[in-house]
Amino acid sequence: MSLPTPVRVALAEAVSALPEGGGWAYEPKFDGHRLVALRDERGRVVLQARSGRTVTSAFPDLAEAAVRLPEGTALDGEVVVWSRGRIDFAAVQQRAAATRARAAVLARTLPASYAAFDLLAEGGEDCRGLPYEERRARLVRLLAPWGPPLQAVPSTTDRNLALTWYETLPATGVEGLVIKRLDGAYRGGTRAWLKLRHSDTRDAVVVGCTGSPARPQALVLALPGDGTPVVSSPLSPAVRSAAAGALPDPVGEGVATAIGIGDVTYAALPAEPVVLVEVRQNTTRHATAVVVRFR
Repeated sequence: MSLPTPVRVALAEAVSALPEGGGWAYEPKFDGHRLVALRDERGRVVLQARSGRTVTSAFPDLAEAAVRLPEGTALDGEVVVWSRGRIDFAAVQQRAAATRARAAVLARTLPASYAAFDLLAEGGEDCRGLPYEERRARLVRLLAPWGPPLQAVPSTTDRNLALTWYETLPATGVEGLVIKRLDGAYRGGTRAWLKLRHSDTRDAVVVGCTGSPARPQALVLALPGDGTPVVSSPLSPAVRSAAAGALPDPVGEGVATAIGIGDVTYAALPAEPVVLVEVRQNTTRHATAVVVRFR
């Protein structure tokens, strides 16, 4: 593969309105788990989370489907699990956290879909320097013969259609729009894209806590689109009290980075049952997740 690994993914800056003028493409922003899918020149498939961690064993169904990709291909996209006509983020997190043995079972009971939104390499050629418009055309052409579970996300240059998506798609679990310049290159590690979300609040999966599980100081969260654990801001007294009856017993320890503190050790919770909380994220330079309530 011509790309250095792990691949640094492109990021998006939050905005409060669609940009004016032409030259933009609009895509639905799925509430899932960010994933880079690579098939190298020797035919091996590697699935990489946004953090750079290899998660191939957690998604055997997607790894099997990615074997169909031409050698020397790399895609960027989002893993989603559909349940009752909408995206189920808790199910996605179960898939992402599964052991190899458990992953085989979940691939049958909670099958994953991969919504590809960018082409990073094709036939061993690094495509990241190409304009989005060309990358998009090549992505659609590449995936057209195959269909689910590998498919390209919808995309439009029609601002009115994008606004219609923004207003009507939340019922399916789509949380907003990602906006890209048609002439823009793929810039890994840079917030060159824009994202418009309906709300600063969204669901997150609790993967651990700091302090006692009966009276935690903060929660460790898995947020949509990222498998890297995030430490919340200190819990309010009400949320801390609610945690006592909501958190299962820990199964081990983990390490996560807390804003302004650094690495902290936390009590790791089991992947099942899934515990969901509603979080509010600020957009300051040091973004934090504030836990609003347990679901």
